[in-house]
Amino acid sequence: MHIPDTKVALSTASVYPESTGVAFELAERLGYDGVEVMVWNDPVSQDIEALRRLSDTHRMPILAVHAPCLLITQRVWTTDPWTKLVRARAAAEKLGASAVVVHPPFRWQRQYAREFVRGIGRMAGETDVRFAVENMYPWRYRDREVLAYSPGWDVTEEEYRHFTIDLSHASTSRIDALEMVGRMGDRLAHIHLADGSGSGKDEHLIPGRGSQPCAELLEHLARTGFDGHVVLEVNTRRSASAAEREADLAEALAFTRLHLATPARVR
Repeated sequence: MHIPDTKVALSTASVYPESTGVAFELAERLGYDGVEVMVWNDPVSQDIEALRRLSDTHRMPILAVHAPCLLITQRVWTTDPWTKLVRARAAAEKLGASAVVVHPPFRWQRQYAREFVRGIGRMAGETDVRFAVENMYPWRYRDREVLAYSPGWDVTEEEYRHFTIDLSHASTSRIDALEMVGRMGDRLAHIHLADGSGSGKDEHLIPGRGSQPCAELLEHLARTGFDGHVVLEVNTRRSASAAEREADLAEALAFTRLHLATPARVR
């Protein structure tokens, strides 16, 4: 049985609305290999020294930084999207993270959207940190699709250097996640592992509780020598208690480690 070197991290978004500190505590207690910091409205998530102290206290390396590019983080750090990416890169470099996760621009960010592909390529060439652009999904209103992202939600249509695949987003898009992984090829650098039922909502279910090929993707990564990180980015907001949240995150970790273990590695 081959156990790959792939590290399994907990996204701090997985404990929302609890704090960044709670995520570090749970990651340590449950035996995760590290964390991905979602930079959002929690002041600790925006503070490099505070994050460093959490990392040291809980002996949890910060493996990735998720830039503040959600609707609710439009004013975090700054309102300028390029400055957000510069600060995310600086945070990753100072904290020892190997990846910055970034979403494609919203369509109404017109100037940013026009420059995004070229600008991300330039920034990627200035650092060893991987800018891993994440697949998104079409927004829907009364069964009509709204094009919210530019250049588009299917990031494989552009020549980005590195990609993040998010299986919950693939479910929301109603596409074949493994087919998208195939199109990403060796530019796949980062995984957001979560499940979805294909309902059209961005569910971020515990892996194994939906219809996405979570197990198949992990087995594929193990066989092919994937050198990035697998991050559990799941929704525990409906957990009835802290104990239930902890049990869900333990289940997610066990599922991931089980399916990353393979009989042999393809060389």
